[in-house]
Amino acid sequence: MSTKILFPLVLTVTLSFAVLSAGQSPSNSRSPVELPAEKHLRNVRQLSDGGENAEAYFSGKGERLIFQSKRGGAECDQIYTMRADGSDVRMVSTGKGRTTCSYFFPRGGRILYSSTHLADAKCPPPPDYSRGYVWAVYPSYDIFTAREDGSDLKQLTKSPGYDAEATMSVDGKRIVFTSMRDGDLDIYTMDADGKHVKRLTNEPGYDGGPFFSRDGRLIVYRANHPKTPEQVERYRKLLTQNLIEPNALEIWVMNADGTGKRQVTNLGVASFAPYFLPDGRRIIFSSNYPNLRGRDFNLFVVNIDGTGLEQVTFNDTFDGFPMFSPDGRKLVFASNRHAAARGDTNVFIADWVE
Repeated sequence: MSTKILFPLVLTVTLSFAVLSAGQSPSNSRSPVELPAEKHLRNVRQLSDGGENAEAYFSGKGERLIFQSKRGGAECDQIYTMRADGSDVRMVSTGKGRTTCSYFFPRGGRILYSSTHLADAKCPPPPDYSRGYVWAVYPSYDIFTAREDGSDLKQLTKSPGYDAEATMSVDGKRIVFTSMRDGDLDIYTMDADGKHVKRLTNEPGYDGGPFFSRDGRLIVYRANHPKTPEQVERYRKLLTQNLIEPNALEIWVMNADGTGKRQVTNLGVASFAPYFLPDGRRIIFSSNYPNLRGRDFNLFVVNIDGTGLEQVTFNDTFDGFPMFSPDGRKLVFASNRHAAARGDTNVFIADWVE
């Protein structure tokens, strides 16, 4: 799902952030591509220019990126691929419905993404923001796999309710995803062919945005667990309407079998899009820390035990969806920086400097 963020806080459950930031630079006064304070980033390059582009993830060999984009007058996101230098852009989804959360099979040959096209060729309507800041959890989302050119489309999930936010283990054997099949938004794993589904989280509230560590032993994710009876009641009432009202999101890790859950951050703000650094001991994520109602999202790094929080980007609008290349030398992320028009979100790539 791709909606625009209207902060204090409107996020989409599937991490499809297209940011509408107050104070966005006009086209004749673009903000810089690279900022002096960003000591971990060098040679920052912009790979897309215009529209809403987000969640760009590397192929197994690091040669291509797969991402979602709302461009050319389209009403909602479709899935595209491009080379890691931004060339050879191709749409690989059906062009119908709303799509999100795409990923390459690490060993090549196929892609993974979620789509609503089986329910309706039209885009599902956005949530009613007059109700407040809510997420729409479209029950028509299912997870699909296809060849890298979009052909040979196969449906992996067929359960009622939301199935999305799917990524894969580095060995290509397991998929981790978020589903509402059991009445709550929880994290599950399944084989690459959709078999042997296993539920990993059981806490009331939203668990999602999961990624495996490179060795496949850990999963990092974001979570919002209501704590008081009033919060739980409100959460469940909205969920019956396929909506979520987000509060603070924190970063969590767990073992790949669902054991050993532990909270990494305790920032009290909206922290999302976590991804392991190549060393497996740190996590990079996006957050509006320290201001819960702030519109300024930056990338941060933290140790998996919650220590050593360090700010990586210093853009005054939005940076999110970080992912390292397979060799660990490059970082790809989405940003509002250097936008030609208010609301543009583009894909950027940079050399990573320790």
